[in-house]
Amino acid sequence: MHSKKDYIGVFDSGLGGISVLRELVKAMPQERFLYFGDSANAPYGQKPVETVRQLTLDAAEHLFSRGVKALVVACNTATAAAIDILREQHPEEIIIGIEPALKVAADRFPTGQVGVMATEVTLHEEKFLHLAEHYPALGLHSISAPGLVELVEAGKGESDECETLLRGILAPYVGKLDALVLGCTHYPFARGVISRILGERTQLLDGGAGTARQTLRRLMEADLLSPEGNGDIQMENSLGTPEIFNRAMELLNG
Repeated sequence: MHSKKDYIGVFDSGLGGISVLRELVKAMPQERFLYFGDSANAPYGQKPVETVRQLTLDAAEHLFSRGVKALVVACNTATAAAIDILREQHPEEIIIGIEPALKVAADRFPTGQVGVMATEVTLHEEKFLHLAEHYPALGLHSISAPGLVELVEAGKGESDECETLLRGILAPYVGKLDALVLGCTHYPFARGVISRILGERTQLLDGGAGTARQTLRRLMEADLLSPEGNGDIQMENSLGTPEIFNRAMELLNG
């Protein structure tokens, strides 16, 4: 049995899920969060689906062994590869996955031109393809951004190097998109660069806030919301270096 005081587990392939953690803390400042980043194995986006699935299941087992009252898979790649199996293996647990914010884009621009920038695994998994089928009126553009996760992990999400990489990737879409869905939780940490390249006409959307609302709703339904009080954030990372923890705190507080 879980108690209201138990931690909420948050998992990502590295530091990207901190963009979701920030939204979770904003929505539930009284909660205790245990964040596990698998930076030793990042990025997940170019790995075989089977590898991503096993890494995700292993991370989930680690967090459940710590007694978390809910698990937030704050990684689009891991969600696409493993969320269904996770729920099958742990039917009694609250498990929330993140999805690209396509619904928000479709609500705002029902017949618009919408880019979805995500990892190869996310873009090719059945879960995303099924989601995309719901919005046939959208002009959808799938955009892969190899190298971007590595730059964010290295603390270079707003660097000149990042801008050079993204100008090459986004050049065909400048002036053509109503919205760009950031379909990887690392990508919001390059939001400034992306916005500068695409211009103000293109809205940037991500699934962080929606994931936080869903987590709040599920905990409320289960009567597991922590009472008022001071929250807490514990950081764990498979890399375990001082540098990765410093970078994690910079992103959390940035």
